Amino acid sequence: MRSILLKAIVFGAICLGIQNSIQAQQYKENKQKHKHKVHLSNEGNSVGKKGELYLSWGYNKEWYLPSNIHIYQPKLGNDYTLHNTLASDHPGWNEGLFNRALTIPQYNYRLGYFFKDNWAIEANFDHTKFVVAENQLLHAKGMMQGQPVDTFINNQSGFMKYQLNNGANFLLINLVHRKHLTSFNKDWFDASLLVKGGVGIVIPHVQNRIDGHYNKKGFQFGGFDMGFEAGIRATFFRYGYLEFTNKILGAQYYNLRLYQGRAKQFIATYEMILSIGASIPLKK
Repeated sequence: MRSILLKAIVFGAICLGIQNSIQAQQYKENKQKHKHKVHLSNEGNSVGKKGELYLSWGYNKEWYLPSNIHIYQPKLGNDYTLHNTLASDHPGWNEGLFNRALTIPQYNYRLGYFFKDNWAIEANFDHTKFVVAENQLLHAKGMMQGQPVDTFINNQSGFMKYQLNNGANFLLINLVHRKHLTSFNKDWFDASLLVKGGVGIVIPHVQNRIDGHYNKKGFQFGGFDMGFEAGIRATFFRYGYLEFTNKILGAQYYNLRLYQGRAKQFIATYEMILSIGASIPLKK
């Protein structure tokens, strides 16, 4: 009887040990699976990894600091500066997107490549518009029609219609750093912080009328710019994403075409940008 009882106890202990071992292995496997679900950016996933190409399209909104515009028309005897000139953008997308070409509103595109995990190089273009306000007093100081002036001109009289309305057009080459934030324990979602900075050129479309004289409007090389940008990128199912960023930028324009002359100015702007894009892993 004792022998049978002892055998039963030993058999039960063995079964219990086997069960505990199986449960421990299952717990370890579940923990490992859970660990990989938390972060899409872990090894084996393409988000923000070396070899990823991405591209996006979106729209933007700008606010400009007052700008000094220097007018130089030697044949007309003009060499003066309009100080603290106020200007605004012209979004266009708030007037409807589907009743006009996609490139008429203020738009932006990005094309980037992760040359290293979480580090990318990016071509960054913003089609923005700069329109001098008609309802303002223009402070002109310098030489006008060969005479020294320091006066205010009511622009409602139609003295000046000055715009980069087919684009102030900021082009930058940016260095981009990505920082993973969270996946909310989802294997189809990833949220990341992006920080960008770079330098480039401006390609404005210059159109103006000053004191009754129209320029020959058109695109031209306009100068150089520098910008910094930061925001959030939300990636869905590894390949599609939404990106919202804030940007500050400074651009130095010179030799902008006027009637029988040139203009130069410095533009400082703050932008908000919303884009939709796609990621394309080029390496597995």
